[in-house]
Amino acid sequence: MIIFKDVITGDEIISDSYDLKEVDGIVYEVDCSMITVGAVQVDTGANASAEEAEEGTEDAEQKVNNVVNSFRYMKAVKKHLEDSGASAEEVTKFEKGAAAYAKKIVGGFKDYDFYVGESMDPDGMVVLMNYREDGVTPYITVWKHGLKEMKV
Repeated sequence: MIIFKDVITGDEIISDSYDLKEVDGIVYEVDCSMITVGAVQVDTGANASAEEAEEGTEDAEQKVNNVVNSFRYMKAVKKHLEDSGASAEEVTKFEKGAAAYAKKIVGGFKDYDFYVGESMDPDGMVVLMNYREDGVTPYITVWKHGLKEMKV
């Protein structure tokens, strides 16, 4: 299995167990789903059928995505590409592709939800979530050049 990590923070962002679709040579899109976590029923009372108030615990359930961009981030990815020995042609391709794709994002900015990696580092990748044309299928978008592969 390959885990893709953020090149800036080292946070694990996604793995190849999801169907990664490369778009415009600049991002990966991954269809995902919303799952419910939490809300485990714990019965700490002696008699669950008693008419008195139960002594259980409250556990809030939460909807989360099972699988989140700023100009500083793009500059950091460009620097990472340069520092890791990418050719000038590859860096230029990234800059042009990122600018073009960013225009698409800005056009539908209000439709996106934003997520960050586990470290919550504001300088790291922002994973973008939107919905397909059917309005019910969520998908995430991650910057291809902002990821490094780690085989496990």
